[in-house]
Amino acid sequence: MCYDIKTSLEKQLRRALMDGHKDLVSEINKKLSIFSDSEINLYHASGFDHPKMFIYTSDSPKLPIVATWGLVPTWSNDKEAIWDKTLNARGETIFEKPAFKESASSKRCIIFLEGFYEHHHKSGSSIPYFIKLKDKEIFAVAGLWSEWLDNKGEILRTFTIVTTTGNTLMAKIHNNPKLTEPRMPLILDEVMQEKWLNNKLNMPEVIALIQPLPSVELIAHPVGPIKGKNAIGNKPNVTEELKYALLESGEQLQMF
Repeated sequence: MCYDIKTSLEKQLRRALMDGHKDLVSEINKKLSIFSDSEINLYHASGFDHPKMFIYTSDSPKLPIVATWGLVPTWSNDKEAIWDKTLNARGETIFEKPAFKESASSKRCIIFLEGFYEHHHKSGSSIPYFIKLKDKEIFAVAGLWSEWLDNKGEILRTFTIVTTTGNTLMAKIHNNPKLTEPRMPLILDEVMQEKWLNNKLNMPEVIALIQPLPSVELIAHPVGPIKGKNAIGNKPNVTEELKYALLESGEQLQMF
């Protein structure tokens, strides 16, 4: 799963700024003006709060559009009834599930993150971990998006993060006994990003991209609470490492 993430709008915009076109930068600055200070830096954001983020689509691969986390399919009559259930999409079934199959064919997108959070279960306790790439400050994850028309005639753009089977590192961290297997976001390298945004790919070609990133490319460490009354909240120190007596020192070291 991937319900909790870290990102910033500035880092999400790096793909758009690579070409350095003045008109592009102007458009981007206009997009930034709609965000509040608390929305610009998401040190910890929960999908259940439905934050607005930048996404890159096949229609707009260089200039991002603003979309809300929690996909609302075109046929839905009520976004509130569905978007808590569509924060993630299992990659293996995106062409089968009614909420995702339309977007899987022609509305794929990428979202840039700095890292994500997942809980490790031990002795009845739930310990949050922060996971990021070992050698890169930001990375792209696969998504699907949709345009939904509300009863006022206004268009709401929404997205979901695609997940895949967890690698060996995620199997250690994401060990919730209620789940049948560990999951993780589908992380895309630069070549895979362009393929994911290519609407000419057929279903088998898209499914072939849905593979977990090798564990050696990730690092992780335990952090303070991100949920409940003691949650640190959207603050810079939320990603700082925290030692837990419950965790054996050897176990913590193996997570790096």
